[in-house]
Amino acid sequence: MNAYPKLAATALTLLAIAALSKGAVATTAGGNDWWKHIQALASDDLRGRAAGTPEHHRAAEYVAGEFRRFGLQPGGDRGYFQTVRLVSRSIDEGSSALMLSSDGSERPITLGVEAFYQMSAAPPESLVAGLVFAGYGLQAHEAGHDDLRGLDLRGKIVVFIQGGPSDLREPLRSHAQAVWVRWAALREAGAIGWISIPNMRNMDVPWERIAGQRLLPAMALADSTLDDRRGQRIGILWNPTSAELLFAGTGTRFADLMALADSGRPLPTFPLKATVHARVRYRSRIVESENVIAVMPGRDPALRGESIVLSAHLDHLGVGTPVDGDSIMNGALDNAAGVATLLEVARLAKKEAWHGRRSLVFLACTAEEKGLLGSRYFSARPTRAAGVLAADLNVDMLLPIVPLKRLIVFGIDESNLSGAVAAAARDAGVELQADPEPLKNRFIRSDQYSFIRAGVPSVAFKCGYLAGSAQESVMTAWLHARYHAPSDDLAQPVDLAAADEFSNLFYEIARDAADRSEAPRWNDSSFFRRFTVAR
Repeated sequence: MNAYPKLAATALTLLAIAALSKGAVATTAGGNDWWKHIQALASDDLRGRAAGTPEHHRAAEYVAGEFRRFGLQPGGDRGYFQTVRLVSRSIDEGSSALMLSSDGSERPITLGVEAFYQMSAAPPESLVAGLVFAGYGLQAHEAGHDDLRGLDLRGKIVVFIQGGPSDLREPLRSHAQAVWVRWAALREAGAIGWISIPNMRNMDVPWERIAGQRLLPAMALADSTLDDRRGQRIGILWNPTSAELLFAGTGTRFADLMALADSGRPLPTFPLKATVHARVRYRSRIVESENVIAVMPGRDPALRGESIVLSAHLDHLGVGTPVDGDSIMNGALDNAAGVATLLEVARLAKKEAWHGRRSLVFLACTAEEKGLLGSRYFSARPTRAAGVLAADLNVDMLLPIVPLKRLIVFGIDESNLSGAVAAAARDAGVELQADPEPLKNRFIRSDQYSFIRAGVPSVAFKCGYLAGSAQESVMTAWLHARYHAPSDDLAQPVDLAAADEFSNLFYEIARDAADRSEAPRWNDSSFFRRFTVAR
């Protein structure tokens, strides 16, 4: 599995890949089994497993077949499947336009270069609206923070810089940036939409790669009661290198605002001079996609109705803009690898004749890449076979491209799941660490967050590293070269021994959580305890 990036590599990338390749031959029998699943799911034939496509359905059929082979019971409404109905929207960018006007002058905006429409919300064909800069666009009343205070947002588009001030502590800062939380506050204040400006310091991939995916279909749940952008008339993502255009004539430079944001300081708020003129043409249709669900029943009659959910998303991005002639975004490590881990745990459970007290629910989610939609639907509409959702253990972008010496556990300090995680890690000789990059909001960016919203204690995992180490360079290089790119494919170095070690560790964590007499619960000090649902 020696390979080189399909993207132009920086010196850092080349050095990191070279260092990784020295250990890429490490493997085990379990690691080879794990890799065979990835070969099936991330092949070019499945064309990136985009939600709602025939190729995603074929991937779901493969996963269901493996669950059946390992003796798991069907856990869906239709055998192993739970159907998720989605609204798919694709922009006709050639017939759309975006313009700023101010003081009688007009400035056309180049779509894809300077900004682009976010089609997760359903825009009208045309719209004219004024702009208000609302700093980070956050409300967190419990911390005394309110960027919307004193602003007249009625009928306005709110402009904000992604992030939050350093005095707004985690995890509240990340939670306040979640789409459903931020939009609920803006909608209540009378806003009709937003312009979001990324902070380049916290971007995993460059603008060009983000913009390259803007023509892919965006999606929302067809069940409008679960639509986090309900009522949003327009959403725009703005290139930070072109953001000075929004602040023309205000006496405030965007560069000065970014300097404040980069230092974690509060941002001013004020009306902007410009008016947005939007024309949007798009195609909309209803599609169906599947969550794949299987159950390994617990042995304790008093506890088998409670489920430890093991989740990983099955979908990826499909076919996009070609890079060096390759347009298929295979999604090998994001996240066929997570689904392969679920399948390995199922194999281990069968091999050891699972006798955990609680049940295990295996969930391969759809439409994670479209906004955590499959897990949102399942956590809000769990199938009968799933029973009571007691905990979620999620695997997304584990990245076993370095030896498994350390494990990042998102949410390690939030619930008593830390006991099961710590015990299994100690026995495996793996050191645990908290999120080393909290400003990237990873704890709210994958499927575990859907369960958190439903009151279910949750953790997620990623291979760890020391700051400044060669392993950190490998991880950084992967994000820059392969994340959401065609080069996340089968021709990349992977540490199969590390993948196998994690599968075994993940199984032990699940077994410990399933066997403990005390039910999983949020810690009394946890911010997320507020979502606890009485059972």
